[in-house]
Amino acid sequence: MAIDIYKTKNIQAAIEQTTPVTSFLRDRFFPTDDDSLFVEEEVIVEFKDATGHKMAPVVLPRKGSISIEREGYSTHRMEPPLVAPSRFLSIDDAKKRQMGESIFSTLTPAQRQAKILMQDVNELDAMITTREEYIAAQCMFNNGYILKQYADKYGEGEYKEYELRFYGADGNSAIYAPNTFWNSADDAAIFCDLYQMIRMLTTKGNTASEVLLGSDVAEVLMKNENIRKLMDLARFNVGEISPIELPHNAARLGRLNIRGRMIDLLTYDGTYVNEETGAVESFVPANKICVTAPGAGRSLYGAVSQMEQISGQLETYPGRRVPRYWADKNGRELTVSSHPLLVPKTKDCFITAEVLG
Repeated sequence: MAIDIYKTKNIQAAIEQTTPVTSFLRDRFFPTDDDSLFVEEEVIVEFKDATGHKMAPVVLPRKGSISIEREGYSTHRMEPPLVAPSRFLSIDDAKKRQMGESIFSTLTPAQRQAKILMQDVNELDAMITTREEYIAAQCMFNNGYILKQYADKYGEGEYKEYELRFYGADGNSAIYAPNTFWNSADDAAIFCDLYQMIRMLTTKGNTASEVLLGSDVAEVLMKNENIRKLMDLARFNVGEISPIELPHNAARLGRLNIRGRMIDLLTYDGTYVNEETGAVESFVPANKICVTAPGAGRSLYGAVSQMEQISGQLETYPGRRVPRYWADKNGRELTVSSHPLLVPKTKDCFITAEVLG
């Protein structure tokens, strides 16, 4: 029996077998696994209270023991935002030769439609990945994110805001404010600022191993005379500047010895197109830094519910990407939906600072 390639489960199976679109921020700091996929549209988010390293009690002889409370955590039921780009293919489009297709192509419109289907799946998947990368950057540098949910044309018309904050009414405690901007003088307390940001993580039991630098910050750091002089002192292992290229427009400039802790200096040149202005913008703010560690957050995915054309029934599918194929007399429309929710594993595991004036 022939396989219907336009059924949701078959398209979804094809997506899962293809090489996934990768990114830097999402994949490095917000990894996902099978336990991150939910069978409902809502997901369960658990935050562990980072309280630091507690000491065991010292008790009097023959007095038994002292009971210690378990470390607290909070559980929240959240509905992730819906990300759902679509693309329409008309009958006339299916008859035309596509870009890259042989001038003397023998493809029939039906064959061309199947080929275009997978091309559209890959492109829509890449667009969703870009949105996830944007959410990852907002989560790291703002400790939360605000998304505009449009009803009609993307980037235009009325919208509702989807807001998610990982701090309470008392304010964002994951921000560090330096006394002196790093570009104000060569003697700016760069090492001291980084040490204080590291301490904000480690005193609560979080890990600090990397600092993500904005493009302007990286330039200032590389030109800082104080750091360059310290690097020249062979008897001090202050660190090293040895650039290493990482995937997805990222790089490791080198590492610094911050009071005995070696911290990797990372840069990332990834960009996106602003949905309102059309301008190309960087995911990482040029004048900010973020001290954290790989895997500090995680990516969760709620299931997608949609009406199926073949069965006429409402179906629910778990997964990172859920396709939907819908045809009428004028052509067909392909939608790829996702319910991503990027969250930190513990409170204040991304410490940020605006270090340039």
